[in-house]
Amino acid sequence: MMRPDLAPPIDKTVALQAAEYFFVLRAPEATKADIEACARWRAAAPEHERAWQHAQDISRKFGMVPGHLANATLGRHQGQARRQAVKTLALLLVAAPAGWMTWHSQPARAWRADYRTATGERMEVVLDDGSKVTLNTQSAIDVAFDGTQRLVRLIDGEILIETAADKGAASSGRYRPFLVETAEGQLRALGTRFIVRQNDDFSRLAVLEGRVEINRFGARKGDLPDSAPTVVAAGEQTRFSAHDIVEKRPLDPHADSWLQGELYASDMRLDDFLAELQRYRRGILRCDPAVASLRIAGVFQLKDTEQVLHSLPNALPVNVRYRTRYWVTLVPSG
Repeated sequence: MMRPDLAPPIDKTVALQAAEYFFVLRAPEATKADIEACARWRAAAPEHERAWQHAQDISRKFGMVPGHLANATLGRHQGQARRQAVKTLALLLVAAPAGWMTWHSQPARAWRADYRTATGERMEVVLDDGSKVTLNTQSAIDVAFDGTQRLVRLIDGEILIETAADKGAASSGRYRPFLVETAEGQLRALGTRFIVRQNDDFSRLAVLEGRVEINRFGARKGDLPDSAPTVVAAGEQTRFSAHDIVEKRPLDPHADSWLQGELYASDMRLDDFLAELQRYRRGILRCDPAVASLRIAGVFQLKDTEQVLHSLPNALPVNVRYRTRYWVTLVPSG
């Protein structure tokens, strides 16, 4: 028998079929007809059986399916959550034997997150305690509430948090802190409304109301450093990495403008402006180095990024050059 690490990748269509049967047979309403249909499918081709065995291996190694996807096995009619579970298991089957690395990659974590938004999309989520989380474009979070804490993990993008009083405290007599975890540290809300954004190497925090306590992670993620936490009050903002916290600054008055679908620019470099606009637009958006340092100011409506691009030559000496509809470069005019 060929070693698994030398076997060719499983066909994507077969992987999706195997993942579908995997969840069908683990649903409480699985029937004898479902079992027989799966058996016929497995016997129809050696590749089917190989995909099925890989699914069982993943189940044994990771405990059904890692993380919250186990919830999708509770029924076949759970809509988006179940479809996401099927697709994620299929991804692991195709990626095996590198599936575990694929599973832990940042794009895969965002793809299987509890809540996520697409490019240009915003979403408001009301949590079990009544707190609200608004996700900006291309954002993803996981939510983990238990008897000791209320935790939101920001995997990617930007969120606005409006905390509510802990409903569970009245019955249990134990207050559960509201925490937000980023790649660089953990934030503790002190009765507040605040924005958190995950960048490549640091996190940004802007406090609109109340206070937020920052505890940075140490050299190893999950280890909090011995240094005292930093408290950021309403009207302040900062950014932090695992190594340091930038000095607090007055809050940008337009920090939450994305909630109204607006992008504010105040003497912003053109390349920085385009990088921000890119978050709300599919495809590639670039600028020639010759115009990168031009400055721009104004209020721009994010619901129509095409119109934003068309308006730039009226304000700056630039032309908008389309290689394709989704590949745009700003170049010097003339």
